[in-house]
Amino acid sequence: MKKSLLSAVAMTAVLAFSGSAWADILIGVAGPITGPNAAFGAQLQKGAEQAAADINAAGGINGEKIKIVIGDDVSDPTQGVSVANKFVADGVKFVVGHFNSGVSIPASEVYAENGIMEITPASTNPKYTERGLWNTFRTCGRDDQQGKVAGDYIAAHFKDGKVAIIHDKTPYGQGLADETKKAANAAGVTEVMYEGINIGDKDFAALIAKMKEAGVTVVYYGGLHTEAGLMMRQLADQGLKATFMSGDGIVSNELASIAGDAVNGTLMTFAPDPRKNPASADLVKKFRDGGFEPEAYTLYSYAAVQVIAGAAAKAGNNDPQKVAEATKAQGPFATAIGELSFDAKGDITRPDYVMYTWKKGDDGKYTYIEN
Repeated sequence: MKKSLLSAVAMTAVLAFSGSAWADILIGVAGPITGPNAAFGAQLQKGAEQAAADINAAGGINGEKIKIVIGDDVSDPTQGVSVANKFVADGVKFVVGHFNSGVSIPASEVYAENGIMEITPASTNPKYTERGLWNTFRTCGRDDQQGKVAGDYIAAHFKDGKVAIIHDKTPYGQGLADETKKAANAAGVTEVMYEGINIGDKDFAALIAKMKEAGVTVVYYGGLHTEAGLMMRQLADQGLKATFMSGDGIVSNELASIAGDAVNGTLMTFAPDPRKNPASADLVKKFRDGGFEPEAYTLYSYAAVQVIAGAAAKAGNNDPQKVAEATKAQGPFATAIGELSFDAKGDITRPDYVMYTWKKGDDGKYTYIEN
């Protein structure tokens, strides 16, 4: 009798443990956790982890707790698909990520086929939300919106300049460069150069020689901070005094450590800095007290988790397809980057980009300051 009683107690404990584990909502965070773009991966990870901790402390999502699962795609599309398939096997229901558009686009198809909702804080290529998938969302804007701001700025401030448009041949980099080119061309500015480089390139001497020959005075670059920083430094070293301009792929203070003093005066498009929002002051302080500066996409990642939680609460259901439906139909959602509503494609309805200039801050270090 005692043996039977003990067995029943043990079985109850096992079932209780299994029920608790099953009740966790698995949210995957996918991005370049390692590699040259790891600074951005850290932003996505830290933002999502803090949001999960704060939401769990408040009771979770419809009574269930969030568990974060990390996937390192190293900014590589093939690795991104591998991460996506592992998330499927692990039982992940929602994904915050990926960082690169060229990774988010193929990974989103794996997620769509397996009932997983994806919300990226950083992938801006229009194609991501233009394919009619049920599961694709983003808390950031799009390249066609950002490119118009950049192209119009070039036309307004460098109408008589000689513009070189350079890109890294990726869906993000070339996509943003092309949208900027389109807007500048429409405003009456025709570039004197249009060239592509390769991810991982370190020597731009031949490219800069061509820029000198063309008399380039403005360099617009579509790509990430790693190549951008090296290009800036080499432009300065070779004596080409051209204004350097880029987009949200260089939004990391790591850029200054690569470019050095050559970063001074660089122009950059990005959304208004959410760290300056008084409503997020306590959250920003929490990150800083923990030793992490919540720049760039950190609060966009935090907001992505908030949107998932908010939509699930309004749906009264944690099923990803129900949450996706609620995300489109039941906004706005209060987030760390302001109130967000989504259109039928999964894009935010209030995209906004402004211009920043890289210069020395009050602490004597180079950073980006809103114009």
